[in-house]
Amino acid sequence: MGSDADRVERDYASYRLLVDLWARENPIKTAKLLVLLATNALLIAAGSVAGGLVPKNWPLCLTGAALSLVWVLSLGRTALFQEGWRLKIREIAARYPEDARFQVLETGAERRKAPLILRVMGAVPSVYYLVGAPILICLAWCATLLSVLV
Repeated sequence: MGSDADRVERDYASYRLLVDLWARENPIKTAKLLVLLATNALLIAAGSVAGGLVPKNWPLCLTGAALSLVWVLSLGRTALFQEGWRLKIREIAARYPEDARFQVLETGAERRKAPLILRVMGAVPSVYYLVGAPILICLAWCATLLSVLV
């Protein structure tokens, strides 16, 4: 078995890898959210051009609901992986509370120093709007589908 220093270095290598994996998901989540919003904007524009909320546009509403459901699942999966990595990161960091190398994601004290507007606006965890937005959009498409069919 290796020395304590070897274990610390192995843990630090694992920690760095996990932080890298965790961080690489952020642009993926952003891209998925932007594509969701752009696709829905195009669907709404197409619906407007095609006559608005009329029965003949039910396939458009169904398409919007289906695509939004796909994004719920896709963004949920991305958030799930990121959460799993975050939990592993915290598990490793908890072994070394005095080693600053393992505390790069612990920013509570620094966040408390930020301007109030940033603390208020940044208080909502991204997972809520990343998964919440496509859920709400999907529900809106479903409601619109029902309204054009009834």
